[in-house]
Amino acid sequence: MADKKIPYKIYLEESELPKQWYNVRADMKNKPAPLLNPETLKPMTFDDLRPVFCDELIKQELDDTTPYFDIPEEIQDFYKMYRPAPLVRAYFLEKELDTPAKIYYKFEGNNTSGSHKLNSAIAQAYYAKKQGLKGVTTETGAGQWGTALSMACSYFNLDCQVYMVKVSYEQKPFRREVMRTYGGSVTPSPSDKTEVGRKILKEFPGTTGSLGCAISEAVEAATTQEGYRYVLGSVLSQVLLHQTVIGLETKTALDKYGITPDIIIGCAGGGSNLGGLISPFMGEKLRGEKDYRIIAVEPASCPSLTRGKYVYDFCDTGMVCPLSKMYTLGNGFIPSANHAGGLRYHGMSSILSQLYDDGLMEATSVEQTEVFEAATKFARVEGILPAPESSHAIRVAIDEALKCKETGEEKTIVFGLTGTGYFDMFAYEKFNDGIMSDYIPTDEDLAKGFATIPNIPGLNE
Repeated sequence: MADKKIPYKIYLEESELPKQWYNVRADMKNKPAPLLNPETLKPMTFDDLRPVFCDELIKQELDDTTPYFDIPEEIQDFYKMYRPAPLVRAYFLEKELDTPAKIYYKFEGNNTSGSHKLNSAIAQAYYAKKQGLKGVTTETGAGQWGTALSMACSYFNLDCQVYMVKVSYEQKPFRREVMRTYGGSVTPSPSDKTEVGRKILKEFPGTTGSLGCAISEAVEAATTQEGYRYVLGSVLSQVLLHQTVIGLETKTALDKYGITPDIIIGCAGGGSNLGGLISPFMGEKLRGEKDYRIIAVEPASCPSLTRGKYVYDFCDTGMVCPLSKMYTLGNGFIPSANHAGGLRYHGMSSILSQLYDDGLMEATSVEQTEVFEAATKFARVEGILPAPESSHAIRVAIDEALKCKETGEEKTIVFGLTGTGYFDMFAYEKFNDGIMSDYIPTDEDLAKGFATIPNIPGLNE
């Protein structure tokens, strides 16, 4: 193997861990459009958001000029339980592909929650505890976020109420039980526990649910219980901010060995892991210091970037949340139940949406069976069973490495391995049995979702 001087795993010293989160918005010439109050259509203020979010998190959400936020010492101490996460040179995958490309992956699955979600969960739980709250409510798709938040709330002795997308609740009972083990209560969504849940069940009888549905229920639960606030695992700018520990560690590790990536790849659902991974690199690109090819990979069954519309839309199906300008399939879009991963949100982070619209990053969509083919290959040669979400990035990393094989180019590829797939065996079983199917929504299917986008004069026309 070439480049033996590069370790198989690159770890940072404790002293090299990030002490601040990086706010990429500070370097963006075109700032993400503000969240809008759905009643007044004016930008959401601190006071508008207070009934829903923790005070300190609102400040982070609304600040698009401060480049760095100090990470509180209590959060730094918690991070040390599982960070630094390793940056791994995929020597065995390179050999299997017979490619001149150099492939690295940032592995975020080395904690009990099994994914990168803990990076933001502990931060949001910390601020909720600091504010003196009783507990928090949230939604979860495949369950990684709910698991991470249950862990974080257990650490700070907070009540944790999770609304889990019904299809995932049914397909991933062990993820559900991990949440319960850490003290979280888990409700399949849509449910009859909330007014908005009952409304959705009446309008869509037998629905398998969506993140948009679960968000609506979690927000209602937070705003109808004294001493509770809602927290979110992706999409919001505050979440991307916390997740920049991924990219900051990755960049420090690469710089340590003089490695400059040509291509950076991440799976994209709501945008938390992708935004966290690419932010420090995107900052260099925005400041004109370096250039990188950045690729967002989304499922063909929920293609918000590649087939969505860049407009203001509700962040939830029940239309109780603020309006966000983002690439969206419409708040009423219900993804196909056969989609195995957690990349099921109808929209994309406003930060990533703006960067994509400005041509600073690319996006592509991949089908489910191709994703699991890549996951299986990766598991057999690299020894890690990847989460279905992460495997979207693996698929495109393999494709780019094979292009290098054709051209003879020695490009350096970095991708985010967001977590492990040990609670996703229902999906792996379907793939191994040869009964996994692909679903790509037709234009007519998408039109139904687009029809739920609000018609706002002067904004959405």
